[in-house]
Amino acid sequence: MIYLDSGATSFHKPPAVARAVAEALHTCANPGRGGYGAAVAAARRVFECREAAADLFDCQPEQVVLTTSCTHGLNIAIRSLVRPGGRVVVSGFEHNAVTRPLHALGADIQVAGRRLFDWEDTLTRFEDALRRGADAAVFTHVSNVFGYLLPVEEMAALCRRYGVRFVLDAAQSAGSIPVSLQALGAAFIAMPGHKGLLGPQGTGLLLCSESGKPLLQGGTGSDSVQQEMPDYLPDRLEPGTLNVPGYAGLAQGLRYLKKVGVERIGQRERRQRKRCVSGLKNLGMQVFSGPHQAGTVSFLPGMDCEEAAERLARRGIAVRAGLHCAPLAHSSAGTLETGTVRVSFGYDCNDRETEEFLRAASKLPPFTQ
Repeated sequence: MIYLDSGATSFHKPPAVARAVAEALHTCANPGRGGYGAAVAAARRVFECREAAADLFDCQPEQVVLTTSCTHGLNIAIRSLVRPGGRVVVSGFEHNAVTRPLHALGADIQVAGRRLFDWEDTLTRFEDALRRGADAAVFTHVSNVFGYLLPVEEMAALCRRYGVRFVLDAAQSAGSIPVSLQALGAAFIAMPGHKGLLGPQGTGLLLCSESGKPLLQGGTGSDSVQQEMPDYLPDRLEPGTLNVPGYAGLAQGLRYLKKVGVERIGQRERRQRKRCVSGLKNLGMQVFSGPHQAGTVSFLPGMDCEEAAERLARRGIAVRAGLHCAPLAHSSAGTLETGTVRVSFGYDCNDRETEEFLRAASKLPPFTQ
């Protein structure tokens, strides 16, 4: 199988990830719940994951909250910053992991910047919205549908200028684009463990510049007499038993990224994206591409997108078609009615697989108006 759906999850993990998961299953008990060897081993694996994340994302280990997913982290972050009915500025390319929690809070959602690959439009509209006042801002680093790399450094600077705390959704950037909690000054940065960080599914990270509000209440192994959640991180936001095997595997994924280099991986993915864009255009597909694009590209063939993806799957090519849980992004790009076929490259992408994909795509009908 040619796997080109890394925007959904990384599939071929580094071998050390699986070994670490298996080792933890056989040697680790519950972290923070005992002083015997297996409990201490579990606590060590968890802390090693925090340390690896802190090293990669420019923060302190205690600022790394371990979550079950990026969605989990975003829910914590959004509920920490946004009051019911509060005014929130978002980009025009957000995932449902952002928009649904905001809708559940009854937030006044201001969508700022809806032109693909257009930094000037994004920044102008974003500043206009901030100038009118906002309780918070939430924006993605990279669109999961189109690979649009937003000008997050400039957006962060605007938030600081107008005194607006913000959340960054790094679901599609962490692991292939440098992310720094300290440099951006975000209140929170959420990311999944299972995508660019190469860890197991069911893991995620929330980088915290502030303590946040607990989404769940429960045991932490600390301050047990107290009936409120602890007021310090990471315990405050981590009730219940942690997924020790998952975080042991995630730590190995983070170490792999550190060894190989995030920027090197990003360059590899963008190289294949450029080859893909050129090839698809030559095949007569409608391709969504432009400046400021990461390792993801969407296109429209001359047939239903879901059927096109099924045809590719029968030829051993794994891509994703549809709305990609991001109807706002499709509405911004004018593809809400059709969806798109999405090709998303991962850390191990290569020329051969891209060429095999293009050969398979040549059997699809070209796009016609």
